[in-house]
Amino acid sequence: MPLPRSIRIFGARLRKIGDAVAGAAAAGALRLLRLIDRRKLSYVAAATLRRIGPWLPEHRIGRANLHAAFPEKSAAEIEKILDGAWDNLGRFVADFAHLDRLTLTDESGVGDVDYSPATIAAFQALKAEGRPRLLFAAHLANWELPALVPARFGQASAVLYRRPNVAAAAEAALRIRGATMGQLIASGFDAPLKIVEALRAGKWVGMLVDQYMHNGVPVIFFGRRTRANPTIARIARQMECPIHGVRARRLADGRYQIEISEPIAPARDAEGKIDVDATMQVIMSMIEGWIRETPEQWLWQHRRWRERDASL
Repeated sequence: MPLPRSIRIFGARLRKIGDAVAGAAAAGALRLLRLIDRRKLSYVAAATLRRIGPWLPEHRIGRANLHAAFPEKSAAEIEKILDGAWDNLGRFVADFAHLDRLTLTDESGVGDVDYSPATIAAFQALKAEGRPRLLFAAHLANWELPALVPARFGQASAVLYRRPNVAAAAEAALRIRGATMGQLIASGFDAPLKIVEALRAGKWVGMLVDQYMHNGVPVIFFGRRTRANPTIARIARQMECPIHGVRARRLADGRYQIEISEPIAPARDAEGKIDVDATMQVIMSMIEGWIRETPEQWLWQHRRWRERDASL
């Protein structure tokens, strides 16, 4: 039996109040975190999540994911990686509050984000070509950093992002991202159109591609069947623009290193057009290689594999 209209209205009002309170708390927390030194805050946040994380349901998800991805590793090795994953997540939260303040490392070694001479040369050469490009990244280290790269090199850019559900929290996040990432494109039904428009304007467009998507295309990831978001491959098929991987690695002293790959070689069908499913496999295989290098820096605490996909 449906609930009376008055109860439904009351419930909706309670949810709005709850969202407002949660949003105000999130925005207030961000303002407070910005008053604390980034590196000190990072260590505190990491230590806190290493202590709290094992009590959360996500810890069991992470452990199951790691056992399936690394069947050759011992239980102790798995727990060590998972401890590092909580450490990384804590540092990510702390660093997000200071995202717009992160600086490129200068010639004297001062800064937060390192680039090798080869990486700098690659970015400058790609920018000089003047072509639109698609960039993919994964939930590694600080996964917001790859979206900062084009703007820091003076390249017009856009980034696809998922807007937080709570309005006030979304606005706080947008203020931080908007100052550093160029055009922000919220995920949604019209996002592909906006991405194409950005590419036609000559921009580089970046997106995270490593999370599970219910209606995504089938891929093999760490030897298991799962589904991947095909947006980047579908747009590349339409626009025929280069696709690059960009990854961040967390260094031991609280800094980061950014790398960009050569253009990937997308798979093509018999007509010479980009094969969406096979190209997503190429991309996910590259991401798997990144994760295997620094598994403690990936977000293992989400359900990346589902039983429904075992028979794909």
